[in-house]
Amino acid sequence: MVWVFFIVVAVLLVGGFAALVTGRIGYDPMAPATTTQADPVLSEHFPASEVSTVRFDTALRGYRMDQVDAVLDQLQARIAELEAAQDPRDVAAPTPRASHDDLDG
Repeated sequence: MVWVFFIVVAVLLVGGFAALVTGRIGYDPMAPATTTQADPVLSEHFPASEVSTVRFDTALRGYRMDQVDAVLDQLQARIAELEAAQDPRDVAAPTPRASHDDLDG
């Protein structure tokens, strides 16, 4: 009687494997990401303190790349805007570092 149980289990396993291989049963190891919050977006001219408040959804191996990429794009655009608006006369010339020979006397 036990051998009937094993045969039934074996037939179900073979049938399930065959359905998986032929595509009748779908299997997706990387399901679509779920969102628990709105996409993190910084305001138009955000203050530096706003950057520390950004939170990302977690994914399989860290944070959702699309959210991180969007915030990094905004940060890059803001930095480029600030660099373009900066007056080159306001930038102090870097002071040369003293070499070891200068310190000896």
